[in-house]
Amino acid sequence: MTSPLLAPLREPRFRALVTGRTFADFANAVAPFALAFAVVDLTGSAVDLGIVVGARSIANVLLILFGGMLADRLPRSVILQGTETAAALTQAAIAASVLCGFASIPLLVGLSLINGAVSAISLPAAASLTPLTVSSSLLAQANALARLLSNAGRIAGAGLAGILVAFAGSGWALAGNTVLFLAAALSYRRIRLPRGERIPGSRPLSELAEGWREFRTRSWVWLVVLQFMIVNAVNAGALRVIGPLVADDTFGRTGWGLALAVQTAGALLGGFVAARWQPRRMLLVGVALVVVDALPMLALGQTPYLLPLLLAMFLAGVAIEQFGVAWDVSLQENVPPEKLARVYSYDMLGSFIAMPLGQIAAGPLAEHAGRSATLFGGAALIVGATAIVLLNPQVRGLVRHAPASPGAPG
Repeated sequence: MTSPLLAPLREPRFRALVTGRTFADFANAVAPFALAFAVVDLTGSAVDLGIVVGARSIANVLLILFGGMLADRLPRSVILQGTETAAALTQAAIAASVLCGFASIPLLVGLSLINGAVSAISLPAAASLTPLTVSSSLLAQANALARLLSNAGRIAGAGLAGILVAFAGSGWALAGNTVLFLAAALSYRRIRLPRGERIPGSRPLSELAEGWREFRTRSWVWLVVLQFMIVNAVNAGALRVIGPLVADDTFGRTGWGLALAVQTAGALLGGFVAARWQPRRMLLVGVALVVVDALPMLALGQTPYLLPLLLAMFLAGVAIEQFGVAWDVSLQENVPPEKLARVYSYDMLGSFIAMPLGQIAAGPLAEHAGRSATLFGGAALIVGATAIVLLNPQVRGLVRHAPASPGAPG
């Protein structure tokens, strides 16, 4: 008898989708890790590191709405094939610059901007594909399984990145991404979507305005997005900028790769939990558990030793996965399918918009206020933002829809 978690794999379209997402997430786990240490090796500057990783986020913010509009108008599988191929080319260029010795901060910033633009176009398409590949009765299991397999890819990527960077160098780690992104593009070619999955349209501004109306009329949506504007900015600065610097001074680069892998292992376990435990007020539970995301910052700031950090990262991974599944299911059940990608794009815009600020500000804050004070301040912001969102009646009252009978995907 098939496990409920594995039931969505009976759908060929869903199998192709999760294969592509897993390869892409594998590559995306290697990329920021290897890029961070490429910059550290090049200049050793926290400010330079923040600028390079922030460039990708800036491009994400600028183009994410465009990506959502495209995903509601064009075949999403075709969009994903093109963006994964473009990601492979940008990673190949970054790897060549590092391996051949002509890397520079301006060059890495430029390539990061291109990579961020590609990601912005792909994200809404990937996020809104799941309900088109399975029946509504399998929606929670499909989201949990998709995230679980993506997290498996991130575990492998983070672990491999730590080994490659430590023993072969960041350039070779970046070079491996080219193959992984191409594998993702080939997987997406196997998705065959319903003809009605895109909408006709010739007025981009009107379409964006329609998506904005869907977004702003639900306070539970925009409040959670504001929460993650803060959470993602803090995490971006703490884990992408300060974390590698703390690791270099204490437990080493391989240890930092292990910490990232353990966080994803926690998310992997969280995926199993989310597939089997589906509380009626799923969103409320998910939002409340976001507070656990403050633990890694406390561990890095208070005791920069590997064992406490591994525990904190694992618990954060488990908790954030409960939120991720709850959020996807809540949006997919309550937003009309023909507007879902645009609502996802506003969600991503709000969630990502402060990430460049977090990344760029982390270095100067750590240098002037100290790393520990910066990390503790970030943890306090996560706790405060979560507490405010939990006061909202819609967040507390939103309940799951009764699953429909199994049938063909809509």
